[in-house]
Amino acid sequence: MKTLIFFISFVSISISAQNISGRVFTDNLPLPYVNVYIKELAKGALTNENGFFVIEGLDNGTYTISASFTGYKTQTKRIKVDNNNLNVIFKLEESEMLEEVVVTGTLKAVSRLESPVPVEVYTPTFLKKNPTPNIFEALQNVNGVRPQINCNVCNTGDIHINGLEGPYTLVLIDGMPIVSGLSTVYGLSGIPNSLIEQIEIIKGPASSLYGSEAVGGLINIITKLPEHAPLLFADSFVSGWGEANLDLGFKAKIGNNTDILTGINYFNYSNPIDNNNDNFTDLTLQDRISVFQKWNFRRNQNRLFSVAGRFFYEDRWGGEMQWNPDFRGGSEVYGESIYTKRYELLGKYQLPVREKLLFQFSYTNHDQNSVYGNVPYLASQQIGFGQLTWDKSLNQHDLLFGLAARYNYYNDNTPATPVSDNITIPSFFIQDEISINKQHDILLGARYDYDARHGNIFTPRLAYKFKPSENNIFRLNAGTGFRVVNLFTEEHAALTGARDVIIAETLKPEQSYNINLNYLSKIYTKSGIIIGLDASAWYTDFTNVILPDYDTNPNQIIYDNLDGKSVSKGLSFNIDTMFSNGIKILGGITFQDVSKTEEGITQRQILTESFTGTWAASYKNYKYNLTFDYTGNIYGPMRLPLLGDLDPRLPESPYWSIQNIQATFSGFKHIEIYGGVKNLLNWTPNKGNPFIIARANDPFDENVQFDNNGNAVATPDNPYALTFDPSYVYGPNQGRRLFFGLRYSLN
Repeated sequence: MKTLIFFISFVSISISAQNISGRVFTDNLPLPYVNVYIKELAKGALTNENGFFVIEGLDNGTYTISASFTGYKTQTKRIKVDNNNLNVIFKLEESEMLEEVVVTGTLKAVSRLESPVPVEVYTPTFLKKNPTPNIFEALQNVNGVRPQINCNVCNTGDIHINGLEGPYTLVLIDGMPIVSGLSTVYGLSGIPNSLIEQIEIIKGPASSLYGSEAVGGLINIITKLPEHAPLLFADSFVSGWGEANLDLGFKAKIGNNTDILTGINYFNYSNPIDNNNDNFTDLTLQDRISVFQKWNFRRNQNRLFSVAGRFFYEDRWGGEMQWNPDFRGGSEVYGESIYTKRYELLGKYQLPVREKLLFQFSYTNHDQNSVYGNVPYLASQQIGFGQLTWDKSLNQHDLLFGLAARYNYYNDNTPATPVSDNITIPSFFIQDEISINKQHDILLGARYDYDARHGNIFTPRLAYKFKPSENNIFRLNAGTGFRVVNLFTEEHAALTGARDVIIAETLKPEQSYNINLNYLSKIYTKSGIIIGLDASAWYTDFTNVILPDYDTNPNQIIYDNLDGKSVSKGLSFNIDTMFSNGIKILGGITFQDVSKTEEGITQRQILTESFTGTWAASYKNYKYNLTFDYTGNIYGPMRLPLLGDLDPRLPESPYWSIQNIQATFSGFKHIEIYGGVKNLLNWTPNKGNPFIIARANDPFDENVQFDNNGNAVATPDNPYALTFDPSYVYGPNQGRRLFFGLRYSLN
């Protein structure tokens, strides 16, 4: 009898207990390792490698089920469970709001809402709104960040954050530094967008965690884990100017515990164009290839172990239209030709001990063979970096201890480097995040570096986070920054053109003090609109700064220590809005004042705008599988480097804007087709100017006459008393162009 009762009870439970199955997609591709969760039962499951999930043992009823995954917007549905099988389909969209997990601010993975340090996050979805052949160009639509082109001829550049020059921006890949300004633009080139998980940006000093170079801010490019990447990915586009770009990515498994992720980027532009009729190429010709590979090893207790490497080679030249490699380094036809070969190795290994000890390492080898007209610049740089961190939680304290060492070798053929620079800088840092309660957090940090050239360097840090409600956060950050100057690795202006480089004295390390106030909010309206707000105010005071002086002598660039002070201050505001009808709008504005004061005279920093605006508007029509993106930026006036009182070029740039529009069709399986117009307004810097490159008709100054002090004098052939100089540049010289592309993705 008991057996019969047990059998009837088991059958009854089996009949009443139902299963829910389903699948999760993104961009019509299955998404693995998504968390699917039933709120009322606190029960859930993870999707498998093909995006399938099953939740078993549910009673009949109505439930709230959600699907969530880092970097994607959480999707929630109400479902009714009865005696019929239920199949639930989720389609997740990549998130650009506030739910992202960030690691750059504190070297720990935390929710962006919980981080005491403000971190901005940009996903591959953001990069696709305006396809570019490298991340350097993609950052033009990030508020407060500006890719600065430093030369009209070779078009190399750097990244300005909050108005500070490129050498103050530290670039990292997976948390490992691509140290020095010589490498910045190359660190932002050649990584296929398909392999990028997200880009994290910190505006303001981060030297207490990352050391020298992180004075103005940092950019951390985080690559995907192999399990999150497509099985095969290809993205190729061409432009009306003849540019061709190919991104190729794929992954593979070796055994049960090793995943390999490979990415290849190739870019070619070999079509000389001279629309402004100065006989110089408007855009540098480039032939570039980059190969990236990442190995991820599964270990016991989910301990981390990954190794990645990258090879980068580029051949670029710009100059007179008739130039070819036979003229390289000569004085007959002017050209700037740069051969760059670069190797990178980086990785992380979690030690097999009970405590959370993580060892990270990187090595870069950068070789540059350049000629600027008849001036050769041959440079070699090797950087080794190792860091051991101990992550320890004690009651309300979240502690992080770190030991680091950086080895730097640099040598070039310039008079400024009579012997190679060969130095190792050991460091120690500590950080304590104190959770007082749910509303208040304090972060204390400090770093000690020893540089044999400059002695002891101490950089403290303080952060306070106040969270009055779930979706509102105030953050106050204060700290110091320092940077050891390596002039010729960072200042392209020191290598090109006719100006002489003058180093007036021994250059000391740059030091700064910074305070930053940030407000972050997320608002849900009754009409279904989601609004993200991000506002910041900052003030940075440099006690020493090394800035190029173009003004004292028009034939020279003078570098010396600051005899006074330099200040960067400003306000920025970002808004991110999602409407229920499928429209998304991102917008940002920045007002800034960057100046230096010497001998009681205050002057705005050259090539620094006082106002910036950026926007990105998107609309997706799901019925026709069409997405429209309109992106753009606008910049206020900036002071420009003139060659003297007679120079007829504008002393300040006008307001200028680059705007782009794109349409994407995703109605085919695995395939997206996109196309549009870049630089809709056809803006170029020569508008309103008689010329951009000074003395483009005489690049070797053969017909320039000089006085006894070495200054150019006015003649009938040279009425403005100019010498050849391509440094008058503040924006891209490439006009309107069509583009067309195709993406293929297979999971």
